[in-house]
Amino acid sequence: MRALLERIARRAQGFVELRYHAHTTRRISVRNGGIEESSSVRLTGVGVRALVDGTFGFASTTDLSEAGIRKAVGAAQAAAKTAAKAKREKIAKLAGGALATGTFPVPTDDPLGDHPLEEKLDLVLSIDEGVRNGAKEIVSSLVAFSEIEDEKVIVTSDGASAQLFDSKPDIRVIAVAERDGDQTMGFSSVGITSGWGDLLGRKPPEELADLAVRRAVDQLSAAYPQGGSSIVVLNPELVGILTHEAIGHTVEADIVLGGAITTDKIGHRVASELVTLCDSGQSEYLPHAVGTIPFDDEGIPAKRTVIIEEGILRSYLHNRETAGRFGVLPTGNGRAFTYSDPPIIRMRNTYIEPGETPFEEMISKVESGYYLSGLGMSGQADSNAEFMFGVREARLITGGKIGELVRGVTISGNAFQVLQSVDAVGDDFAWDNGSGYCGKGQPAKVDAGGPHIRCTLTIGGRQG
Repeated sequence: MRALLERIARRAQGFVELRYHAHTTRRISVRNGGIEESSSVRLTGVGVRALVDGTFGFASTTDLSEAGIRKAVGAAQAAAKTAAKAKREKIAKLAGGALATGTFPVPTDDPLGDHPLEEKLDLVLSIDEGVRNGAKEIVSSLVAFSEIEDEKVIVTSDGASAQLFDSKPDIRVIAVAERDGDQTMGFSSVGITSGWGDLLGRKPPEELADLAVRRAVDQLSAAYPQGGSSIVVLNPELVGILTHEAIGHTVEADIVLGGAITTDKIGHRVASELVTLCDSGQSEYLPHAVGTIPFDDEGIPAKRTVIIEEGILRSYLHNRETAGRFGVLPTGNGRAFTYSDPPIIRMRNTYIEPGETPFEEMISKVESGYYLSGLGMSGQADSNAEFMFGVREARLITGGKIGELVRGVTISGNAFQVLQSVDAVGDDFAWDNGSGYCGKGQPAKVDAGGPHIRCTLTIGGRQG
């Protein structure tokens, strides 16, 4: 396929980008001991973008013959030519820079394909049983396993020619507890880029079940918090959520051009000098982050991009089009979910770099506040960096010690103001947001993380 795409690209007129993609998803879910879903879907085709008269046109095909792909090239060129007549702002140029070449294998010695469906089903059933038997208060359970296996070949007429093989499995667990008509929910998950053994090694199945059960049952006895501004310590998972949802989207260059809060802020202070925030296609600090890709779907190597450096905004996230418009190099953030999706600007692995403060020291300096862990079942953020998230697990900090659990906690504020309030950054690090998807017109597998941080934000929660 790679040789075929190279041949077609060489003979095409103007700029063309060809992307072969075989995308396989498998899902198994069990609810309350019964199998709810067992499915396997494979999507295979070629997506084509052509640049004509300063405008992109896109077409896709499932006909993998040379004639079929050439027909799609013609369709993309025709679409671009038609759209160019009505487009006011033309693409003056695509940014250059390094282009990906070579073959990139799955980063594992324990491929998902070596483990049959029966083994995966047994795993899901055993976790579900662990949840249902975990406590007498448990009244409902849901366990879901999914995996994505991708093969991609990216070829462009200006020199990219690269092939990747990838696998991204994950497990999600929900437990519902009830006491005297009061119901609470506990959630746990794990997701990685790698194979079977690495998935189970990150969080063992029994730990996933126990976590979901404990989080559900413990909340039944928890009080509600007092609202208001508070000092908090955020765990790496919640740091990742804040970093991705409330900061990362505001620096995607297409959203910047639409009027995000970060417009014209390059070189300005937007956070505490303790904060350095990055996005990378590599799994920095620890292995197997879910957003790990060797190159993006425009054929650009997916290297590390420093977005905020010691509190100063340094870069947006770009594809080749926006990089050309801003006069910078592309950052490798052009991504598409399937062959029939055109690449758009998406994050990969977004994180705050570790600092120097041990966790125990960070907690010990808080006289009154909260220790917050994980995203709850709701949350939202906008292009002005305003956010509100539910918190999965919250505990009071009193006199420098972590104490009792509180429930129903939400956090809100402006993410950049929160980052400006950071007065301690932990010396630890974790990736812990790889089990879901980021949505922006099309799904994307991403990850986010960082160290513990101490900051100030608004706590919300009803009185109970």
